Amino acid sequence: MITAIIIDDEIHARSELIQLLRETEQIEILGEAANAIEGFKQLHQHKPDVVFLDIQMPQISGIELLSMLDPETIPRIVFITAYEQYAIQAFENNAFDYLLKPVEEKRLHKTIERLRRDITRKQDVSSIIPKSLEQIPCVGLNRIVIIPVNEIELAYSDISGVHVQTHQRQATTQLTLKHLEEKTPLLRCHRQYLIHPKSIQEIKLLDNGLAEIITQSRHIVPVSRRHLKNLKESLGF
Repeated sequence: MITAIIIDDEIHARSELIQLLRETEQIEILGEAANAIEGFKQLHQHKPDVVFLDIQMPQISGIELLSMLDPETIPRIVFITAYEQYAIQAFENNAFDYLLKPVEEKRLHKTIERLRRDITRKQDVSSIIPKSLEQIPCVGLNRIVIIPVNEIELAYSDISGVHVQTHQRQATTQLTLKHLEEKTPLLRCHRQYLIHPKSIQEIKLLDNGLAEIITQSRHIVPVSRRHLKNLKESLGF
């Protein structure tokens, strides 16, 4: 059976779709979410085969949510929208499928049939995913908070996960350092550290080709020999 999560901020539309999917007896619903922040957590928790994703949602849109997901493990995407122009754009840009609200039972069955045939085929949604992240979802104390990228001084990984540090707080994210490096202005300065160039107050050169960064908030960030040259070039030194 195909596993799925529904992410839609309209409770009635979400409930109606869940009922239609259950009646098909071909979709196992693992979870539902009223916004992209809750949806992000559900996706990491359940790892479904497919996500039925509303495009227009407050704070973080469905398209923005896709940019926060690992492209190697992203599930199949079926967009849901009340606006036909979004559906046409999604279809033309190689999204797997789309459903217009209110969802018609006949149209839904066509989507499920396509899923049954192609569920193991990797879906390419790169053309519609934003090239950069403006916000980072972080977890802690049974909640998810959104931190603007421009507030982040550094990011690092340790045995407990990947963490971002702002002037005022530290938070843990389910995004990888590689994902952050590719999608944000953060620069690699060490195998386990990224630094925001605007947060750098001072770079101290140490013995053996090593260095360390002092941030605006006085955090100390190591710089490895391997990354020092590239870091200096990125900063125009």
